[in-house]
Amino acid sequence: MTSGGVAVDRKERLKIPPQPIPKQPPAQRVHNWEEVCLGFDLASARLEANRCIQCPAAPCVKACPLHNDIPGALLKVEQGDPLAGAGIFRLTSPMPEVCGRLCPQERLCEGSCVVGRKSRPVAIGRLEAFAADFGQGHETSTAKAPVLSGRRVAVVGAGPAGLAAAERLAVRGHAVTVLDAWPQPGGLLRYGIPGFKLAKARVDDLVNRLVSRGVGFLPGIRVGTDVTVDSLFEQGFDAVFLAFGAEHGNRLEIPGEDLDGVYGASEFLVRLNVFPDDPPVFLRQPLQVGAQVVVIGGGDTAMDCVRSAVRAGAKEVLCVYRRSEREMGGRAEERQHAREEGVKFLFQAAPVEVLAGPNGRVRAVRIQRMELQAPDATGRARPVPVPGSEIEIAADTVVVAVGYRVDESLVAATPGVEATARGTIVAGQGGATGRPSVFAAGDCVRGADLVVTAVADAFRAADAIDRYLANT
Repeated sequence: MTSGGVAVDRKERLKIPPQPIPKQPPAQRVHNWEEVCLGFDLASARLEANRCIQCPAAPCVKACPLHNDIPGALLKVEQGDPLAGAGIFRLTSPMPEVCGRLCPQERLCEGSCVVGRKSRPVAIGRLEAFAADFGQGHETSTAKAPVLSGRRVAVVGAGPAGLAAAERLAVRGHAVTVLDAWPQPGGLLRYGIPGFKLAKARVDDLVNRLVSRGVGFLPGIRVGTDVTVDSLFEQGFDAVFLAFGAEHGNRLEIPGEDLDGVYGASEFLVRLNVFPDDPPVFLRQPLQVGAQVVVIGGGDTAMDCVRSAVRAGAKEVLCVYRRSEREMGGRAEERQHAREEGVKFLFQAAPVEVLAGPNGRVRAVRIQRMELQAPDATGRARPVPVPGSEIEIAADTVVVAVGYRVDESLVAATPGVEATARGTIVAGQGGATGRPSVFAAGDCVRGADLVVTAVADAFRAADAIDRYLANT
């Protein structure tokens, strides 16, 4: 059989063993903030790419929200041309170096990989990251400069959705300005993702590429407070794209949650993981976690917090989750990394009170055991408290990592834009809101979700904005 004119012996490919993914040993990585996964070298990347059987149906492509041409890109890597592979990924993805590291491939492309039916799936994510990294050092742009449209677009939010839309609109010839409340662009990628998963230098590279395309950045401006959407139109913008994400952490709503030493996940991660000059002034004071840290939550953000606590010097780190591990929403790989780094887990348990010591700072968390019953509206087993099962767990620091919500102040300050009952923006096909010149996509519409879904939504919105500008 052939694929792209290349002979493919699928039976022989299925005999190729999975290539090990090099990682920092746990004993070494807990003392630094560098990326845990070291990545393939060219030889191992070619072997791993050769495991792709180039199946015509390509279920991996269908499972990818961006519909990357995965077989085509892996074929180039297999042939020893990762630069061409990177180019194929970049045809549909503005940030393969990010998605290759952060996407839950086991639920998306790798979860649909035919090879995975009898062996470990092809390591699509790591190959995507390898090709993108290779391209970062070797690629040369042959793209023609776009024909300028004379139209201006304001993008609110410099996270994945905002950056993706900004690049797509700039390529279409529009003048794009990105406004963001944080001092540096990158949003979640810079401030929410620890360096051991995504190096800050990769975020810088992403932003610099947009700057080279003419995209402007205005940091430290909170739209809805410092300026309004109406004032942006008064300044001459022809369209506004809302992509400010879901950055406000949910609360437990239990006694003692406001004690000194109790942190939301965002503040905790920013104060530990970001370069000293990158956070706002009020988050620049170093954070001392103490010896015992308890993190409440079970998603990827909770794993980011427990693993950050280990690197910050905590001697005992415990993750408390109200359901069983089977119901956890985060990646199994992240839990594996956490366990390797010494993190302990307490399942089917939930906090009922944070207890103060004599100095007014947190000293312990009162935990109640949970019994799992019939599924709730989310489809997961419903946790029900077990009477008389409360215990106290000592803690110097408590981190609340139980999800994020959207800041509703911007929508409230923007006539014509409506919010749902949970605070997300009401947006239709292509991100259209109730106001013709205002579009929205990403987590501010979906609620907290994946980087890749935010990018896919942003692309559709950027296309809709482009059509809107062409017809007005």
